[in-house]
Amino acid sequence: MPAPQVAVIRGPAQQLSGRVRVPGDKSVSHRLAMLAALADGESEIEGFLEAADCLSTLACLSKLGVRARLEGGRLRVLGRGLRGLEEPGDVLDAGNSGTTMRLLAGILAGQPFFSVLTGDDSLRRRPMDRIVRPLGAMGAHIMGRAGDRFAPLAIRGGNLRATCYRSPVASAQVKSAVLLAGLYADGPTTVVEPAPSRDHTERLLRGLGVSVETWVDAEGGFAARVIPPAKLPPIRARVPGDFSSAAFWVAAAVIHPNAQVTIDGVGLNPTRTGFLDVLKMMGAEVGAEVTGEAAGEPVGIITARSSHLKPAEVGGRLIPRLIDELPLVALVACFADGITVIRDAAELRVKESDRLAGVAEGLSRLGVEVRELPDGLVITGPARLAAAELDARGDHRLAMAWAIAGLTAAGETRIVGAESVAVSYPAFWETLVQLAGPVARLVPA
Repeated sequence: MPAPQVAVIRGPAQQLSGRVRVPGDKSVSHRLAMLAALADGESEIEGFLEAADCLSTLACLSKLGVRARLEGGRLRVLGRGLRGLEEPGDVLDAGNSGTTMRLLAGILAGQPFFSVLTGDDSLRRRPMDRIVRPLGAMGAHIMGRAGDRFAPLAIRGGNLRATCYRSPVASAQVKSAVLLAGLYADGPTTVVEPAPSRDHTERLLRGLGVSVETWVDAEGGFAARVIPPAKLPPIRARVPGDFSSAAFWVAAAVIHPNAQVTIDGVGLNPTRTGFLDVLKMMGAEVGAEVTGEAAGEPVGIITARSSHLKPAEVGGRLIPRLIDELPLVALVACFADGITVIRDAAELRVKESDRLAGVAEGLSRLGVEVRELPDGLVITGPARLAAAELDARGDHRLAMAWAIAGLTAAGETRIVGAESVAVSYPAFWETLVQLAGPVARLVPA
């Protein structure tokens, strides 16, 4: 992570205009690196996200004996095969990356050796019992702090049993951890969720020839089943642009009074694009067109422009499809003519920060009428944002959301913890200046 920084945004920006590309998808980059490590032979991945979270995954894989080289977004990985990983001689550090910890735990659950996974202060406060339970039911021996709820996690894996796990939460990380462990089980492994979550893992496994089935069961649950393969072939893939990164520029365009933005090469996986559905409910002028495919994902173009917005009720099965974009939903709601309610989003309390509390605090500082619920927020609009000093709480998504807010606020908005954007979008500030002009600068904290 870079040295502590404060971002200073002098708003409002006169206009937002341009055509940009966003970096490679973080979720897909993690998964491709892990699957390439388990493949037989050399894999080559274009557009790999060179951000702190994905670099944590590569560092962990290196300690498991995997040779990888990353240059200019091109990742080459010499795979060791499904059963070729080495017992690490030291603790595996996932940094701030929950995806690294949870998915890698699924792979390590299938290995016949001992390993320990840890992370930074934020990650060690995030719940890990949600993967410890199903992996333990498959036969892995996992111990963690506070009754196996928190990292560090000590894992002794191997000899996994096939299972059918009904998850109480819709979580792509939980589902993926179990499916990846299922590559090592003695039969088919099934995960059932209460709502559909991101399906990147299923798509990538199918692309490698692994048998993966998905269906809705008799109880209305969303099921995914994997049959363990004998081996995985090497990968040749291009990572699509990250929809969650593109969402910041989409939000900026629809709330700014003089804006038109186009984003090329964005992943448009329907399990990720709930934010676009909410914006359309709110009357936003936004469109998306699929133009191709990358790494088994639909890819295309998003266009967004200044919009007259109406309030919305956001909750239920829509939430897993926009969980990372909910801070932006709240920000957009500030510009709607009426009261927007976000519910069923308690999961935001156990992200890199308590995002519900962080969003409520930040919007209040900006002069917005906002009320915090146990599982959501109530936002009254339209509001005229007042420049303020905002704390990103070490959370990359809050730092970027507050930067977008600063583009519409009159005066100087200061964002403490601006360096956290390096977790997922190192070029964020450069792209902001590209679209809005020289309205932002970074200063030492």
